[in-house]
Amino acid sequence: MCGIVGYIGGADATPILLDGLRRLEYRGYDSSGLAVADEESWGVRKSVGRIQELTRAVVEEPLSGRRGISHTRWATHGAVTRENAHPHLDQSGRLALVHNGVIENYQHLRRQMPDHVFESETDSEVLVHRIGWHLVQLGEVTSETLVEAVRRALREAQGTYGIAVIHQDVPDLLLGARRGSPLILGVGEGENLLASDVSALVNHTRDVVYLNDFEVVLAGSEGFRIESLVGAGTGYEIRTVDGDVEEVSRGDYPHFMLKEIHEQAATVRDAIRGRLSIEEATANLGGLNMSLGQLREIERVVLIGCGSAYHAALIGEYIFEKLACLPVEAEVASEFRYRNTPMGKDTLTFVISQSGETADTLAALRESQRKGHRTLGICNNVASTIARESDGGVYMHAGTEVGVAATKSFTSQVTILTLIALLMGRIRHMSSSEGLRILRELEQLPEKVERVLAMNAHLPEVAAKYAPSPGMLFMGRQFQYPVALEAALKLKEVSYMFCSGHPAAELKHGVIALISPELPSVFIAPHDALFEKNAGNIQEVRARRGPVIAVGTEGGDALMSLADDILWVPDAPDYLLPVLTVIPLQLLAYHIAVARGCDVDKPRNLAKSVTVE
Repeated sequence: MCGIVGYIGGADATPILLDGLRRLEYRGYDSSGLAVADEESWGVRKSVGRIQELTRAVVEEPLSGRRGISHTRWATHGAVTRENAHPHLDQSGRLALVHNGVIENYQHLRRQMPDHVFESETDSEVLVHRIGWHLVQLGEVTSETLVEAVRRALREAQGTYGIAVIHQDVPDLLLGARRGSPLILGVGEGENLLASDVSALVNHTRDVVYLNDFEVVLAGSEGFRIESLVGAGTGYEIRTVDGDVEEVSRGDYPHFMLKEIHEQAATVRDAIRGRLSIEEATANLGGLNMSLGQLREIERVVLIGCGSAYHAALIGEYIFEKLACLPVEAEVASEFRYRNTPMGKDTLTFVISQSGETADTLAALRESQRKGHRTLGICNNVASTIARESDGGVYMHAGTEVGVAATKSFTSQVTILTLIALLMGRIRHMSSSEGLRILRELEQLPEKVERVLAMNAHLPEVAAKYAPSPGMLFMGRQFQYPVALEAALKLKEVSYMFCSGHPAAELKHGVIALISPELPSVFIAPHDALFEKNAGNIQEVRARRGPVIAVGTEGGDALMSLADDILWVPDAPDYLLPVLTVIPLQLLAYHIAVARGCDVDKPRNLAKSVTVE
């Protein structure tokens, strides 16, 4: 969570920092702040709320200087208050720090400084005080002693951090360090920058260095040096950011979430582009970095994710079992990293993350690799930590997703898992004719996504009807059960309604006690092999006067007499239907949230990228 931007160079730092924070606001928007320094000046501004509040504060009390650090916060330790906003200062008031991560032993460190006065409830303020404490022990304040004080404090700290530091009395130095939280150096001409995400840098430079864990960067206006936490210099690579990093705009859409829902025909098409081999009737996925012989030796697959990525993994479990006849387990990353999961030597692990920086998923990747298993990534950021540390993988090509609630990234993940399952099936038992049939269905999928978006024009009216409801139940079977989970997550994220997803057959095992005329139930009931079973469950809800919204296959007249409202999707094979059935439910969540007056792009208490445990 949290976004960091730092600058040192010849320009005024304040507008650069504010622009960078606006680009990183998806990482947290509880509060924000900046510290700016020059030879003759030093100042800090903080505000609670969105970045425009900080901008307003800077307009009212101008602040200028040629070096500075800034931060947009997603609260972990301490309430959302101005005192808890970053930057934090040390005891002297001359050292400023911004921090992304969690210092787990901050209470222990705080007790070691009994004479220090703390103004906030945060672990981050303890860290900057600890750096200041070491600086006092070292005597004179110089660039060398400041760097050493940072090193000493970080060696004591337990947990995760991405930090940026400046000192009023050290004029040409911007310090950064990372462990477990992303930090990127932007290399410019006569200036250098630090940021949590490359999007905050591209207006100033396309040349970047992705810092590794336990590295410290010493940046000045004319150069930089990267060292390890113990002081030795380290090698680094300056990379050029691709030219397609764009200034993201809503265009004609009122919200990014709605725009990104409508982009899904394009993103599904991009996920399969160049990856379908008609000649071999299979998927072509060279980024896996595994030969067909190595893939053929795999006897078990583990799919790992958090939130929507975990729901995509659950769908992937069904797809792999159907197309590849492989035993597959979907795991929540935060559970996997602490379990002693038995995994044979022929196990292949996939970690799934839109950002490629999800803390629990990254930890799961490292745990899988620690146990000797080849671990591949599915992510949307080719330069992310997961992309760099995994043994191979597949890039999603979904483009920037600004809305906090995942939409197009989810359907891209499911599409890519289908491609991988097809590949695994073809090298085992699947015939070429069956492979070709699946390829033809995949080729038609983007057009079917477009049809889903076109055939549900009545959705805003359906949403308005159910917006006052206290909650909603979502139910599905087989491939549609994870869709029920994802739909419930979407609605609770953006509308704050209490929602839950269940296997439809579990209705009679407790869930039916919740049925009432006030609580709508959503049944994902396409015309598949289990349609009659779903119809029976709908009848049970109707018998108890529960309102029913159904997601059904177009032309499915049988649903007309069962459901109060129906959302339609085109017909498709069961393994592709989740990509279609989830879209009207994303739209339902969006329109209900709008009807309830919620901020769908920046839901309360959430952030786009979860980089802390």
